Amino acid sequence: MTIAIIGAGVVGRAIALALARRGEKVMLVDPASDRSAASWGNAGHIATEQVAPLASPATIRSLPRRLFALGGPLDLPLSQAGAWLPFAPKLLRASTPARFAKGSAALGALLTEAMPAWRRLVDALGTGDLLREDGHLVAWESAASARAGAAHWAAADTGTAHSAQADAADLARLHTLSPHVAGAIRFAGSGQVADLDALAAAFDAALDAAGVERIARAATLSREGGRVVIPGIAADRIVVAAGIGSTAPMAAAGHRVPLIAERGYHVRAAADRWPADLPPVVFEDRSIIVTRYADAVQVAGFVELGRANAPADPRKWERLERHVAQLGLPIAGPYRRWMGARPTLPDYLPAIGRSGRADNLFYAFGHQHLGLTLAPVTGELVADLLTGATPPVDLSPFTLDRF
Repeated sequence: MTIAIIGAGVVGRAIALALARRGEKVMLVDPASDRSAASWGNAGHIATEQVAPLASPATIRSLPRRLFALGGPLDLPLSQAGAWLPFAPKLLRASTPARFAKGSAALGALLTEAMPAWRRLVDALGTGDLLREDGHLVAWESAASARAGAAHWAAADTGTAHSAQADAADLARLHTLSPHVAGAIRFAGSGQVADLDALAAAFDAALDAAGVERIARAATLSREGGRVVIPGIAADRIVVAAGIGSTAPMAAAGHRVPLIAERGYHVRAAADRWPADLPPVVFEDRSIIVTRYADAVQVAGFVELGRANAPADPRKWERLERHVAQLGLPIAGPYRRWMGARPTLPDYLPAIGRSGRADNLFYAFGHQHLGLTLAPVTGELVADLLTGATPPVDLSPFTLDRF
């Protein structure tokens, strides 16, 4: 039996490796070679604390003040209204108190398994130094926002992570980065991938060693009776894990997937003035996160709903660079600029399961901001489904039948 996985981002690679390690014959099908997907441009943050889906009453109430035009992180470009207008009512329906409570419980169950799965993955990759489990910092620029922010996080459901006031040493380090920090908390139980390029390289080596065949081409699906096939590729079972590119192959199987591109931006610069051992720092008043990688420091932010292939908006990069200057951070250009599309479903839960419309089709996509965080556990869960094992997490909340 041969399993073809469509999509070679971090989720697709995690699935491929999990299956290969169970003795399955696996093919990984993806045309991309430039690592432009969100898998390789994210904040590197293993966000175990983000139990609350963004589809929530609180998010809906806060939307007006979060708009990009008013200085916030959310943009709904008029030129891309054809993408986000149909998505908006679905988001509203998913944000009722009852659905939010169910979504939090479902997401919390996945996130409970996230860090243990990451430990197993880096052990399988032979790269334990890629996983850093020293939490992250959240900082504010006024005493009032620090009090409100710390109170919010103290009352929030953060799953296996927890926060406490930053100690004197952490505050001193933050003040050397920015004189504008007025208060901060430190999370424990979250983590970071030390370097995304090194992660991709480690996956490549492990997949090659495990005998996973990689096919650099686009994959389309066709129906043959009650099954689907990839023309030109002989596969008995197929997994769609193509991130934002999952809509078309799933449509060929009869699934209408309400996936939207939630585009994020980052800028990178030389890391010579940023502490190598500092965990990710969220400057919450500005909705940005700063992460040190091996040879670069990265500033990331924004939620731009639209089309994956729309031109990037240079104003987002310019604002990130302006945030750096206004905070007085020890980051200097020249900057490298990136934009990528997070695959997001209206209820901010991923789609993980087996198709009810094609006997041999499985899927795993729509992880929104949590693709990196949930990739290893998603790989294990999909491998369970394909090999007949009982998944340790109830996957019924993640079925596509919910739409």
